Amino acid sequence: MPRDKAVVAALIGAAGAVVASVVGVAALILFDPDSPQPNPPPLTTTTPTAPAPARITVGDYPLGAAVSPDGRRAYIANRDSDTVSVIDTGSNTVTATIPVGKNPVDVAVSPDGRRAYIANDNAAAVSVIDTGSNTVTATIPVGNSPHGMAFALDGRRAYIANRDSDIVSVIDAENNTVTTTIPVGDYPLGVAVSSDGRRAYITNGRSDTVSVIDTGSNTVTATIPVGGYPVGVAVSSDGRRAYITNRGSNTVSVIDDTENNTVTATIPVGGDPVGVAVSSDGRRAYITNRGSNTVSVIDTGSNTVTATIPVGNSPHGMALAPNGRRAYIANRDSDNVSVIDTGIG
Repeated sequence: MPRDKAVVAALIGAAGAVVASVVGVAALILFDPDSPQPNPPPLTTTTPTAPAPARITVGDYPLGAAVSPDGRRAYIANRDSDTVSVIDTGSNTVTATIPVGKNPVDVAVSPDGRRAYIANDNAAAVSVIDTGSNTVTATIPVGNSPHGMAFALDGRRAYIANRDSDIVSVIDAENNTVTTTIPVGDYPLGVAVSSDGRRAYITNGRSDTVSVIDTGSNTVTATIPVGGYPVGVAVSSDGRRAYITNRGSNTVSVIDDTENNTVTATIPVGGDPVGVAVSSDGRRAYITNRGSNTVSVIDTGSNTVTATIPVGNSPHGMALAPNGRRAYIANRDSDNVSVIDTGIG
């Protein structure tokens, strides 16, 4: 090869390495994975794909994921093992496996980190885990087929979506009792509570809507049409936006609370999006795409997908560490958890 051509080829190769380095950015609710859905529209993607992250073996059919407030532990609900795996996030190893109720599908950790609530799909109950002893200390009866759940920021209340009862159970977390139930839409699946604790957002899978609950009065104050078969929901830390994964549309709906609870953007993502989490600074949203075996990373400023990260088979629940540096993805059909370095910090 002539010398000038060799130089050009070397420069092109170096540029490709730089592009690969830039592209290598690495990053409830998962719910009702077996319910038949309408055929979604065809997928199109032009976003870069990042390298596959590390993986941790857990129980059978993991669905739900949560991280403790101090970031030292991740909790994974294993539906077909009837267990919760406790992961030491420092060593990325499972340090405990806790038997819970029948078919656990989601998990939420209290703001003080002392308790983990587990939604047991086929037990119509929530298991309460003492995170210090890793034992179940209480079982709370709720509605039929509990799925998504979330604590209020003060830790005094928890909200549980009961899929087959079309209600949300409100639990007094101080004495582990249900204090009220709130009718919502058809097939409620996901739950998120705003940072000020004044609103809870519920995805209704078969209604293609989101119910907004006023937590002071425990009443539904708005019903918002979104995409097809909404599943997961997460609210930004400033409370201004809610992000909804629409499994039947392969999209994410963005609800702007400052615009009278209206959808202000619809973002195409991967196939069968289910889980969603928003970074603590609100700049990125992470979406698990069950049908694509990927995580989409959304720039919340431009509402565009900026990276696509390969993970395990059928990713569902996901959770972010409090510092935003790690994301934990429950891969349903791989029986493992992907750990993603988000590149933050």
